[in-house]
Amino acid sequence: MSAAAQRPEDLAPAAAHPRSLQGKVALVTGASRGIGRAIARALARDGALVAVHCNSAREAAEALVAEIAAAGGQALVVQADLAHADGPCALLEDLDVQLRQRLGSPALDILVNNAGVIKREPIEAVTPEQFDLTLTVNLKAPFFLIQQALPRLREQGRIINISSMGTRAAFPAMAAYAPAKAGLEALTRLLAVQLGPRGITVNAVAPGLTDTAMNPLDMASPAAAQAIAGIALGRLGQPADIAEVVAFLASDAARWVTGQCIEASGGQRL
Repeated sequence: MSAAAQRPEDLAPAAAHPRSLQGKVALVTGASRGIGRAIARALARDGALVAVHCNSAREAAEALVAEIAAAGGQALVVQADLAHADGPCALLEDLDVQLRQRLGSPALDILVNNAGVIKREPIEAVTPEQFDLTLTVNLKAPFFLIQQALPRLREQGRIINISSMGTRAAFPAMAAYAPAKAGLEALTRLLAVQLGPRGITVNAVAPGLTDTAMNPLDMASPAAAQAIAGIALGRLGQPADIAEVVAFLASDAARWVTGQCIEASGGQRL
């Protein structure tokens, strides 16, 4: 085969496994529980040093860091309230200090915007305060966290935004949440174009109904049976189901994927 006809995989170093994150630094917001916790575990398992962000649940975040360390991985805790205007700045300043102490550099490779809040209300019941909080945590905070992280993000980096299948299927009780996540998906696409010249990929993952504290569901109830009946694979999602999609997007195996929203719902409401 001539040099001109060689494929990218032929040119890659033989020792580089496409799913390895060795030497990478990742920040996962809202990582003390649920999907964020599973994402932090998966990225650490694949070799990244993971910054586990929390708001108030520091004890849970520290327990996760200890768990990761016990499994042979690396992690640290960063704490900030992303509902406040200075939250993104405070988070990155905390991370800068810790990374300089550990690695001598504040450089970042992977940013996962997972932190979110949801109050399920139809439009008639949403208050201005609820609306502002929902947009602040789910859209404004990721926006400014990305903005301030860009100078720290290395070439060939990864930005992964956690959205919701509520941007595709109509759930009237997500009157504020779904529009906020739709905005995050729009941001994903435009940043993919803007950051493409730096080799940075920007993607979103849209979970369906997932078994977390944010989605309390009485499994014995008719509502649970109805919800599961609408999922092609016949079960609720688990946080690890979402985390594996994120881990793929964070890796070199997804180097040719950008500007996409990947739904991880088990085929819900097809």
